Amino acid sequence: MAQVSFDGSAVPGGRVSRRSLLRGAAAGAGAVALPAVLAACGSGPGGDGRTIRLGSNSSDPVPKKAFAAAFAAYEKQSKEGRKVKVNTVDHNTFQENINRYLQGKPDDVFMWFAGYRMQFFAKKGLLHDISDIWGSYEGFSPALKAQSTGEDGKQYLTPYYYYPWAVFHRRSVFEERGYQAPKTLDEYTALARQMQKDKLVPIAFCDKDGWPAMGTFDYINMRTNGYEFHRRLMAGEEAWTSNEVRQVFDTWRSLLPYCQPAANGRTWQEAATSLQKKQAGMAVFGLPHPGQQFPEEEQDDIDFFPFPVINPEHGQDAVEAPIDGFLLAKKSKSLKQDKVMESAKDLLKWLSTGEAEDIYLAGDPNNIAVSDRADTSKYTALQKKAVELVSGAKQISQFLDRDTRPDFSSVVMIPAIQSFINDPKDVDGLVNGIERQKKTIFAAD
Repeated sequence: MAQVSFDGSAVPGGRVSRRSLLRGAAAGAGAVALPAVLAACGSGPGGDGRTIRLGSNSSDPVPKKAFAAAFAAYEKQSKEGRKVKVNTVDHNTFQENINRYLQGKPDDVFMWFAGYRMQFFAKKGLLHDISDIWGSYEGFSPALKAQSTGEDGKQYLTPYYYYPWAVFHRRSVFEERGYQAPKTLDEYTALARQMQKDKLVPIAFCDKDGWPAMGTFDYINMRTNGYEFHRRLMAGEEAWTSNEVRQVFDTWRSLLPYCQPAANGRTWQEAATSLQKKQAGMAVFGLPHPGQQFPEEEQDDIDFFPFPVINPEHGQDAVEAPIDGFLLAKKSKSLKQDKVMESAKDLLKWLSTGEAEDIYLAGDPNNIAVSDRADTSKYTALQKKAVELVSGAKQISQFLDRDTRPDFSSVVMIPAIQSFINDPKDVDGLVNGIERQKKTIFAAD
């Protein structure tokens, strides 16, 4: 579908215009109408107090069906007869319009992300504090609580699942060709060259949606400069014109000849399909992405290895493992009613249970439960390997568009990375442009 800008107009080619994003990031509450595709969300207070309106960005078939099963289970166990009315919006459209959505007429509950992107909206007063029910949650680690906590020390997110990013491949292809999982960048590059000789596209690559390539940037940065530098860069505390960042883009430029060309015109689904069809040998993805494009009988053939070492000082210490969950929208008119607020919090409390996660993961085994009360006995080999990857990490990042300001990731980094993919020669011009815009955006507060 066409991408929708903050002012509600369709943007040709599926891209969000920079002007629209700037306008949406800066707009105050009720400044302009919501995009038409989101207008149905949060359409007003519920009548009986038992209907919970939920804004969902899970538009892909597998998670959409799994969430439907989870919400149906909630309704079945509700003694008060509570119902969940789900408003599902295309994932990218939801993500790029989140500022306007939360400042307009949002649903009572909505799906979103942990970490900085949650903290950003909490700081702007767009989320309800749920610290009162967080105290009753069981099975969450201190790290999960930290990722659900705002700068004010209050909790705003009910975490639901996470999924690590790594380099995915087909086990059968590696076995047939005698490929070995590389541990270093040199080994990774050597493997890519061999795949080219074997008439395979070494690395399936895509960025039409504006976010997939961010995972590659994050890993190259964390492997080169370490997690703390990456964290400070995302927080606007490091210069994009630094030698450290230039080195990241130089390293990435050296890998582009092994990537699928024309990445800005390819969706992640298309890139994952090329891996499934054995046209490509590897792909930097999150755990859910390849699995959704592989038929059930081929699921066991999916495997991964951690992104390779670039700087031995930092090794493979950091793992990208985004956490998704549920939040309450402060500007929901329905939540001003005590009964609706009670119902919404009841839903969140149920979603925090291991039972709720078990029901969801039965339909979408491409993620990992966050609660230690969830049943892991039915995990696939791939899920178990993902748990090991994250549990062995010294640092966990949330993904570029979650670890920094949403206006910076959307307005600056999406077009910057896509520009780099199109023409990777002018790194100086690229980083100078990013730094100039970064200063303007981070100075806005």
